[in-house]
Amino acid sequence: MQRLGVAYHFVNEIETSIQNIFYAFQQNDDNLYVVSLRFRLVRQQGHYMSSDVFKQFTNQDGKFKETLTNDVQGLLSLYEASHLRVRDEEILEEALTFTTTHLESIVSNLCNNSLKVEVIEALKQPIRMTLPRVGARKYISIYKINDAHNHLLLKFAKLDFNVLQKFHQRELSELTRWWKDLDFANKYPYARDRLVECYFWILRRYFEPKYSRARKMLTKVLKMTSIIDDTFDAYATYDELVPFIDVIQR
Repeated sequence: MQRLGVAYHFVNEIETSIQNIFYAFQQNDDNLYVVSLRFRLVRQQGHYMSSDVFKQFTNQDGKFKETLTNDVQGLLSLYEASHLRVRDEEILEEALTFTTTHLESIVSNLCNNSLKVEVIEALKQPIRMTLPRVGARKYISIYKINDAHNHLLLKFAKLDFNVLQKFHQRELSELTRWWKDLDFANKYPYARDRLVECYFWILRRYFEPKYSRARKMLTKVLKMTSIIDDTFDAYATYDELVPFIDVIQR
């Protein structure tokens, strides 16, 4: 549900499930896919889980076992988990190197089309570094070609994506009217037209409908700030900037 972009409808249920996963964790679980997925979900939710859970998959010199290369889904899951590492977690640094090397070497030979596309996209941009709505759009396409997909969930994800996209388009249309009414494009022709960019900066993190008012307000603040920035960088003279800086500092 998280990757399909519909998790915001089930915040409480997901938090309860993550807590259950955390407390039900078994140290002797030797399934790389399960351990890696559990680790990623728990850390992604803001809970701490030790990276020592991956030691069982390494040999005596701290390197990951070569036998793991036969488990492509496990490798992919470990690859995604490694991006939630923190400083000095050497085992996750090793995991990133290990999984990246092997996934790059085997991706062209994968027969499972859904898994192949997922690996390609992950190597380009892991989940941790993907914008939520962009990631949802990509994963809907991947999930669709997965033979094991849930038809009802896929239909819901598509509908939700389209509804939310229309919602964001209406917001942007409202902001565009606000900007045109101010006529700043003519008043400050040197300023860059960055309204959509400013809106996207907010949308990339807070996309849910409940943040609508905050999105619009922050977009306006960012847009005004960008005009001040352009005035400083591209328009005002040095003599004009000195008192301008004094005003800002006060």
